[in-house]
Amino acid sequence: MDIQLADVTVHINESLDARRRASIETRLRAIDGVVSVHNPGERPHLSIVQYVPFKASSHQILSTLKAEGVHAELVGL
Repeated sequence: MDIQLADVTVHINESLDARRRASIETRLRAIDGVVSVHNPGERPHLSIVQYVPFKASSHQILSTLKAEGVHAELVGL
């Protein structure tokens, strides 16, 4: 079985502490189709989200972030 994956880099404008970043990562992982979320400690404003494109979309990922009350944008599309 060949699973197609996509990834998107998201820039979060606010400076969030580790606890808040972890909470947001949990919300992103709850999206059906999201495979992984990586938010490196040395670059806390960037998150890389890998997902199955026929189950989730970059728009859905961005909407979830905005629903969490953060200002964010997709990078490099």
